[in-house]
Amino acid sequence: MSDQRVDAASSSFPDPVHQVRPGTSSKSSLSAVGAQSVIGKTLLIKGEITGSESVRIEGKVEGSIALPNDRVTVGRDGRVSANIAAQDIVVLGEVLGNCNASDHLDIRCDGSLCGDIVVSRISVEEGAYLTGSIDIRKAPAPVVKAEELEQELVESHVN
Repeated sequence: MSDQRVDAASSSFPDPVHQVRPGTSSKSSLSAVGAQSVIGKTLLIKGEITGSESVRIEGKVEGSIALPNDRVTVGRDGRVSANIAAQDIVVLGEVLGNCNASDHLDIRCDGSLCGDIVVSRISVEEGAYLTGSIDIRKAPAPVVKAEELEQELVESHVN
């Protein structure tokens, strides 16, 4: 009978190992924000940060940050002296280093960035500080298959 109580009690609580969190089935920069790591205000990290999840920096980081498919957010209290390579970069604090964002770089009103930037899209709010060069590169054009190109040519001659 005690086995029945244990079974009944355990079945009333969800199994955290087998739960599926919303947004984790498909990888995107928006879903990655929900599963981000945080570097707290009192932490200082010297070295290289790499991985496959987003990070929010509220402390200090010196070195390099490479998260090519994720988002790096430098919080209001964040101080980063590092080159950053990520899909999306959001600057609310201070960044001293070059930034390479494959998708979007956003510098908010209290943010400051001193360094060269390579990006597809950029947003700089009024009041933000930015010094350095900006290289805006177009996203790679979709590859057109030979059959599709031939079909387009045929259709253009018919019309």
